[in-house]
This record gives sequence, structure tokens and C-alpha cells, in this order.
Amino acid sequence: MTHTANYLDYLNASPSPFHAAHEAGRQLAEAGFVEVDERQQWPSEPGSYFLIRSGALAAWIIPPQVSQTAGFAIFGSHTDSPCFKLKPTPDHLSPDGWGQLAVEVYGGMIWNSWLDRELALAGALYDRSGQAHLVRTGPLARIPQLAIHLDRTVNEGLKLNPQQHLRPVWTVDQPTASIGALLAEATGLPEEEVASADIFLVPSQGAALFGDREQFVAAGRQDNLSSVFAGLTALKATAPNPEVIPVLVAFDHEEIGSATRTGAAGPFLEDVLRRTAGAVGATGDQFWQLMARSSCISADAGHSVHPNYAQLHDDDTRPLLGRGPLLKINANQRYASEGQGISLWHRVCAAAGVESQDFVSNNAVPCGSTIGPITATRLGLLTVDVGIPLLSMHSAREMSHVADEEALIQVATAYLNGNR
Repeated sequence: MTHTANYLDYLNASPSPFHAAHEAGRQLAEAGFVEVDERQQWPSEPGSYFLIRSGALAAWIIPPQVSQTAGFAIFGSHTDSPCFKLKPTPDHLSPDGWGQLAVEVYGGMIWNSWLDRELALAGALYDRSGQAHLVRTGPLARIPQLAIHLDRTVNEGLKLNPQQHLRPVWTVDQPTASIGALLAEATGLPEEEVASADIFLVPSQGAALFGDREQFVAAGRQDNLSSVFAGLTALKATAPNPEVIPVLVAFDHEEIGSATRTGAAGPFLEDVLRRTAGAVGATGDQFWQLMARSSCISADAGHSVHPNYAQLHDDDTRPLLGRGPLLKINANQRYASEGQGISLWHRVCAAAGVESQDFVSNNAVPCGSTIGPITATRLGLLTVDVGIPLLSMHSAREMSHVADEEALIQVATAYLNGNR
């Protein structure tokens, strides 16, 4: 059984972190998981549970019996991706009558990849009580590129000022047009009841397969919904095991540093682990004993060798789309992988029957980081950083291989089922 069609459906259903978390929650509920209200007593009965905190999600399974040697098996990921976010005063009227959107850059975008694309709005509106209302429009806006006749040097290098050149157009000669009114109408809220909003611009084009065997996926937000979907699919296929408490966590705000209440540097995962441990009787020092038996696979997409820029990759480590998920290694601990975690990863891959590939960066091209080092530092968890390879990472439309996503699902399933 392949999961490609479901992966594309998940990408299409998840234009914002809020949608990604809620769609995952919907699928978990459909699979029999029970949603937890963190303001209420934490469940201690055996069963399957999930929690949504804004744009983040955690889910876990409490087995009928928990062994004295059990530990958490945590599969970590994140729901956010680089994009544009609407400013608090989003309407901008140009002197010539163009209705534009005032936007702020969120994360490390490839700006030019967003030009000349039909863009939708997606995110959450909040009413006066603080209740979130998810919203999503159809194609609504576009950032038009300047014609070559007005910039003859454009092909020698495009320079963009994000304040001046990246305002999307959404209407013309409508001086009273209000994007706030449009969004309120889309949610069914009276405009005066909208207290605030977290709204993102996202490409409106859906995910698609291409290639001679339809082996490639083209879509935005594969960094890092590829990992969220792999963990979600695996957890739904996980059977209770007294030796392991499987946990899926999908943080928000990784692309901007993770230092929020729903990010990896915040308390979200620790809250879930502490309360779940307490619910099964592991309090005080027993909690830390449980943590010492636990581990985390931090899954975040990485880089394939690019055929047109091959010299920017390491000379000796050459990962490629279609050859399996990446084990991400960095001597300066930009990735959390180290000896014990690497051994864990290889054991789980062997149990899943999956070949993986190593990724290290070119010394002259520093790599990014992810939730792995943050999670390891914050909680002392044995952590390994992995992910599927991509081309065009942080573009409006990234490229992956269906075989790598399938392989990551297999590894995640083996891990959450107790192969550690």
C-alpha cells in the first residue's frame, strides 16, 4: 500500500499551520483518538489521545499496561513553512488605485519563487472571546514581476526589496475594498466581532505528481509537512505496546526560531510528556527515569544534490531524491545526531527494511538547524535528525520523491511500534 494520494490530500488540506494541526486532528479522531482539553484532567486510561494547541499538535498512545522499562518514542516535526504573513493593517492603496496587501516576510523564503503565482489567504481569525476560526480563500492575489522591457538587466540578477517589491495585488479601482471584511465573510463572522488574525499568503496551486513515472511531488510546504504526514500515518498504524509510549509532536514556529509557546523551545512537548507520565504513575524521579529510557526522531526535510549546482554540496556525501530518507549529521551540532542516536536510526531503518542516506553540508556552505538540537538540549532526550531530501527547499513549490516519503513512513511506523 502506498500513501502518495493521501500525502497530496494532506498537503492540499494544510495551507497554514492551523490547518495542518486541525487536519491531523481530524484524521486522528477518525482513527479513534480522543481529543484532550489541556484545561481539564489529563487522561490516565489506556487509549489514544491528541491535543491541539494553536498551530501545534501532539498525539500519544497509552498502552493497557506500561512496563517498568518503558520509555517515550517521540517522532517530532513542525507545521510551519516560510511564507508571507498579513500585517495588522493589511490594506494598502497605491496612488494609482491598486489594492494591495501589506505583508511581512515569515522565515527564510526564496522571494522570487513567489512572483507571478496566484496566491490564496489561509490562517485563523479570532473573535472577541479568543476563539479561533479557520479561514481559507481561493486564488485572490498575485505579486506581478516587472516586465523585461522595464528592466533589461533582470536576467543578470534579480534584486528585490521586500517592503517595496513584494506587495501582492488583489484588486483595482476599489478604494473601499477591505481584506478584513472579505475574510470575516468567509468565516461567517460579523466583521466587528473579529478581534485579531493570523493570516498567511500561500500558493493556491495544489500538490501534483510529475516525472516519467509520476515519481516526483511538486508542492509547497513539504518542508515540513512531509514529516508531519509521515508521523501521522505511522501513529495511526501503531499498536499498543507495554514497552513504549509513542508520541507524535508537530511544533509550530520552527522557521522563525521555535521560541514560542507552540515551538520546540517552548513547554509544549514537556507539558505533554510530564502530564502523560504522571497519568501512568511516573512522578518525581520516576519521570526522569522514564525520560532516560526515551528517544526522539526529529524529522525535518533536507537537501538532495542539485544537478545544476552540484559543487555546493559535499564532495563525498551525495544524497539524491529517491534513494531514501536522510540521516543529517553536523560536527557543530546544528543537527542533534551523534553516536547513540545514529545507532538508533540504523536499528530502526533495519527493522523497517529501509535504506537511508547520510547528509553533511559542504564546509563552505553552512547548513541550517531544526527542532532536534532544541529538543535534545531542553529535555536531555537522545535525539537524531532525519528527513526526506528535497530540491527547491523554501521555494513556493518544492520537489520531493514519492519513494522517500514512503520510506520515512515505514521507519516512523517501525519506531513508534517499539523498534528502538
